[in-house]
Amino acid sequence: MTQLATPELSDLDTIEVSDADLIARATALIPLIREHAAEATKNRKVSPEVIDAIAGAGLFHVMVPKRLGGQGANFKTACDVVAEIARGDGSTGWVTALTAIATAYASTFTEQTQQDIFGPNPGARICGIFSPGDKSEKVEGGYLVSGKWPYASGSFAAQWASITITLEGGVPGMALIPAEAFTIEPTWYVAGMQGTGSDTIVVKDHFLPDYRVQAVPDMFASKFRSPFTEDIIASMPFNAVAAGILVAPQIGLGRHALELTREKLPKKPVAYTAYAQAKDSPTHQLNVARAATKLHLAELLIDSIASEIDGAAERKTLPNPEVLARIRNDTGVVAELINEEIDYLLTANGAGSFADVNVLGRIWRDSETAARHALVTPEIGREAYGRQLLGNYDPTIGL
Repeated sequence: MTQLATPELSDLDTIEVSDADLIARATALIPLIREHAAEATKNRKVSPEVIDAIAGAGLFHVMVPKRLGGQGANFKTACDVVAEIARGDGSTGWVTALTAIATAYASTFTEQTQQDIFGPNPGARICGIFSPGDKSEKVEGGYLVSGKWPYASGSFAAQWASITITLEGGVPGMALIPAEAFTIEPTWYVAGMQGTGSDTIVVKDHFLPDYRVQAVPDMFASKFRSPFTEDIIASMPFNAVAAGILVAPQIGLGRHALELTREKLPKKPVAYTAYAQAKDSPTHQLNVARAATKLHLAELLIDSIASEIDGAAERKTLPNPEVLARIRNDTGVVAELINEEIDYLLTANGAGSFADVNVLGRIWRDSETAARHALVTPEIGREAYGRQLLGNYDPTIGL
């Protein structure tokens, strides 16, 4: 079975912490994250020192309600925190994003589930897999679950996992299981986001009590089982948040790529030309300007996504189907914009960008890999949005 330490959160705040303070905590971790980034890639998982630092800053619990020892922040702040961490390293940002969301949504399960998880350990971390991979059998009081769930990002540092199972009638359900119930099969051998440890969770004959399950359609409609309806997370549809958070790491990757370019490119000679420095080359000026514009547009778009989600949550309303479809569409557009930005910067920096030791190469691989997540696929989002705009709504597509 998986053997995991259960660290206590070292920074459970007892005073009000501003959104700016939370973002500043993430920014302060960037030097440490960058110091361990190559190690994370080599070992296929974020280094323990980095995991402990993020946990100590309370950032895995950025959206966990304050009544459970979390920060209780809104979605905009969570995106900003993740983007800053990803500015240090893409894999670390990705693990933070998925862990933060999976852990936050544990607070929307039954009160007994919340006690099971956060009672013994307020610093508990949860990894999440959002696609079914199970064989679940209904038994008295719950389900008997077996199966494999791939792409379990951050499972190496989680005390619980959120997995998707099939309930009676074929309805998908989200379930929470302790680390003692699963083993980790090493399957994550990839070109990008190598440090996320997105291996496969294996479960065999685990009894899952009914109270640790929620129907996924209810979670999409913000109809959660928690009695604590005042929590801001309890008014956020899971599908919109799960999709939106996945492009927050790419914002950080895009910022890091531009940062490196502005630092290193200006004085670089332009081979086979008369330009002694790239800063004097119109071609390079134009490419960097195009890249910076793409990044800025992506930042505006993710802010818009967060504003829609946070605004509806504050009003205790569900975004209408057209808004949900637009969020799904815009998620894919953010990924496209960042990939395009990085492409311009790689061209400006030259073929050396693709060297194994060049951080720009890792940024490129990470961004291209992250953009292929199923919830980010641009064409599915466009299909969902186009159906809405043309009055051909299908709730099963892309939302």
